[in-house]
Amino acid sequence: MKGDIGVIGLAVMGQNLILNMNDHGYKVVAHNRTAEKVDEFLQGPAKGTNIVGAYSLQELVDKLESPRKIMLMVRAGDVVDSFIDKLVPLLDKGDIIIDGGNTNFPDTNRRVAALKEKGIHFIGSGVSGGEEGARFGPSIMPGGSPEAWPFVKPIFQAISAKTENDEPCCDWVGNDGAGHFVKMVHNGIEYGDMQLITEAYQFMKDGLGMTHDEMQSVFIEWNKTELNSYLVEITSDILGYKDTDGETLVEKILDTAGQKGTGKWTGINALDMGIPLTLITESVFARCLSSLKDQRVEAEELFGKKESIVEGDKQVWIEALRQALLASKIISYAQGFMLMREASNENGWDLNYGNVALMWRGGCIIRSAFLSNIRDAYDIDPELSFLGSDSYFKGILENSMSAWRKVAAKSMEVGIPMPSMTSALTFLDGYTTARLPANLLQAQRDYFGAHTYERVDKPKGEFFHTNWTGKGGDVSSTTYNS
Repeated sequence: MKGDIGVIGLAVMGQNLILNMNDHGYKVVAHNRTAEKVDEFLQGPAKGTNIVGAYSLQELVDKLESPRKIMLMVRAGDVVDSFIDKLVPLLDKGDIIIDGGNTNFPDTNRRVAALKEKGIHFIGSGVSGGEEGARFGPSIMPGGSPEAWPFVKPIFQAISAKTENDEPCCDWVGNDGAGHFVKMVHNGIEYGDMQLITEAYQFMKDGLGMTHDEMQSVFIEWNKTELNSYLVEITSDILGYKDTDGETLVEKILDTAGQKGTGKWTGINALDMGIPLTLITESVFARCLSSLKDQRVEAEELFGKKESIVEGDKQVWIEALRQALLASKIISYAQGFMLMREASNENGWDLNYGNVALMWRGGCIIRSAFLSNIRDAYDIDPELSFLGSDSYFKGILENSMSAWRKVAAKSMEVGIPMPSMTSALTFLDGYTTARLPANLLQAQRDYFGAHTYERVDKPKGEFFHTNWTGKGGDVSSTTYNS
């Protein structure tokens, strides 16, 4: 009996996905560039299962049913291209290659097009959930060659996480790089969520002077509210974890954050598409700032920086902070969906935003209770341009506004950096302001560069230039896209 699917790459994610597939009755052929890794896997975690090994790509191909389905769980970039180049001569028309890594979506666009010319289908699939998700049910976001989806769908939906209504957290996203784009936005929102939580933690620790046990209790309680989510849940676990000496481990961790690039890609794409992804971009910059540890230590001493204690009823502040965190989190998702909408329009992907919310409802790092509300919002209005306009989320934003402003203002007053939470508030203020000062900005551009402007008393699309000093000419530089 031949295998249902082959998986290349036996690092943690690859191994756990294979074991997950085996649990659901699929025969998997496992391959790794180093034969020792295959032996270790077969004699270790895969022992006693129906998983079989392949010690060459030819053996892998020979052991698979047609159309062959081969999933790459390897490092994104040149490694993926290298495996594709080696596999193509061994495959037949109609076979399927799947990239399950964190690939930048233009690479997926390129690979779909190149392989289509050879008659081979390509799927670029985001997989979220980490080690545990891969083993017991991740969120899976496939896109690429639509002809390949019916062959992969039963496997992917079987191994994916399920909602409380037993709906698979996996569905077809769209053509070309749509799946990897949605995964990229997922990771951008993940950056934002994590940064918002750390800002709340610092406000409690440095502003309110709370102990780790107190903060842990707060996050446990918050997880029983609309903030119920994986990241809030694990934060309570982290704050309660003690090192071997009985001290809280988190305070022994160096405060320099790493990143692998997906948050940066999200920000770059937002800039390219003209979408104000302020919160997520600030979260990326916060990680960059954290890496300047030595400079920060010197600067604190140079400026004599001291954070003031936040005065007042601690419980009142904790509730205000909860509301500020919730409102900011909504903005993080709202901006992410704005970016996906623009990308869908530009690329003709026809994304189903309710389905995206469903795919994120379980298994993934940003899974949270209110993703069900996001799905409902897009079921009611598939063309919803701003998530905060939905009645449910509008109500939360309006009810949280006073507390949100109070926390943001106090953080500025006492010197606690909260870049993502405050930028989220500033974004909403800008988004809900009918007239912004960009009129003055356009006048400045026209003054020094003759870049022209539109007038409120003239038809849109008609451009004007003013000789502001009487010394310049009447020739304009160029028009602009508004």
